[in-house]
Amino acid sequence: MTQAPTPTADTVRRLVRSLLGERAEDDVRPVAPGAGPATWWVGDRHVLRLAPDRGAAVRQRRELRLRELVRPYVSVAVPTSVAHGEWAPGLTYTLDAGVPAGPGEGHDVSALGEADLAAMLAGLREVPVRQAETLGVPRSAPRTLETLRQSAERAVRHLAEADEFDAARPERLTRAATAQLGVQPGAPVLVHHGLAGEHLVVGADGRVRGVLGWTEAVLGDPAEDIAALALCVGSPAAVRAATLAGYGARPCLRGLWLARCDALVHLAEALAGRSAEPVSVPPLLPPLLPPLLPPLLRTRLRRAWEPILLERVTELREDGTDDTPP
Repeated sequence: MTQAPTPTADTVRRLVRSLLGERAEDDVRPVAPGAGPATWWVGDRHVLRLAPDRGAAVRQRRELRLRELVRPYVSVAVPTSVAHGEWAPGLTYTLDAGVPAGPGEGHDVSALGEADLAAMLAGLREVPVRQAETLGVPRSAPRTLETLRQSAERAVRHLAEADEFDAARPERLTRAATAQLGVQPGAPVLVHHGLAGEHLVVGADGRVRGVLGWTEAVLGDPAEDIAALALCVGSPAAVRAATLAGYGARPCLRGLWLARCDALVHLAEALAGRSAEPVSVPPLLPPLLPPLLPPLLRTRLRRAWEPILLERVTELREDGTDDTPP
């Protein structure tokens, strides 16, 4: 198998000049030191993303088509490709226009920003599943909350010993609750599957301006996007946005507990030195100082465990309905 060439600054400049001609800027630089040689800033207005292998090329081709499918359904900006093609045999590139603003974890989301998130979640639910499947978007089975609960309980013990978490907190995910918060029968929806702060573009006014990073989108459980928002903007804001989008108590609470369990497990793994994934850097945002992993995970843990009124006033019935006061 032929090894893919390693892109350099000269590689990027030559490619950009062939695409933009006299408008091309010579200022090219990697988005971040940890991002590898595949994502480059071109001036301050464009980002060039180079697929490093055939698998990434397949996902990038799918992402380009998916963004066009999603765009009419969501009110926030979706990245636009100025040019795309192959930078090496079988390896694709896309030159995207940058989305101005900052990462979601850099600004608080305002009430209007929550409405933006609600419109996005509602729009994703309206994307035709059959069309997404035709583009190659895979289906993803819902996670088993009971398995995650057991992992979270082990993480709580380690975090309590390290004085990172109060094991006596009143909120607790019980075995009975995991059964009630299982996924209800119904058609899957398009799930972004990566609504972390690096993929939410938030303005200084708290409005959500855009959503990046559609490579990992799947057809599956919408509670995953609610969970990701809880880690990024806090549980109250995430649940309010999901409620505005038309989701009932069950998927909102399921998303809440997915986020809480994930936050516990990820922080425990990071403190134990077993974290496999570094914090990613936004592909369409200016380079950031690389954050320390445990502090960021502590922030996400705090956000996920913010109390919400919904879990105190909701009674989930066995028939799958929600007995929630208005």
